[in-house]
Amino acid sequence: MEAPDQGCISHDNLNFLLHRAAQKLGTAAQEASQAHGITPRGQLVLTALANAPERRTQLALGAALGLDKTTLTAELDRLERAGLVIREPDPTDRRVRFPAITETGRKVQTEVAHLHAAAEDTFTSGLTPDERDLLRTLLARLIAADTRPATGSCL
Repeated sequence: MEAPDQGCISHDNLNFLLHRAAQKLGTAAQEASQAHGITPRGQLVLTALANAPERRTQLALGAALGLDKTTLTAELDRLERAGLVIREPDPTDRRVRFPAITETGRKVQTEVAHLHAAAEDTFTSGLTPDERDLLRTLLARLIAADTRPATGSCL
């Protein structure tokens, strides 16, 4: 077996560290989501629908999540086939759809949220509770301090 490239594992560059940490936590989230037949992006959509204070169009949902129309439509298609969401037509404009989470979708969303939290706890188990809180606080501050528009999806 070939030794790992030290140039790829010894970085202290912030971009590299954040990316690598996100990859590792993302893998854990993927495994947790797959246990219920969805993707982390599917969980993101279900969570947005479960927590929405009001009904949003598919277009508004995509904008809120940073998902383009094609990506969101494909994800909603998967979730709808699984019985986790329905898309209700707008009575005044047949081109507009309102995605809504089903009761089954709510149950799956809740269960996957617990699995994601457990995966996050495992991932951050080497940190003290204060360090976990500090990490969240610092990352939120970094994100808020950058005033450029967000690009790409939030997952």
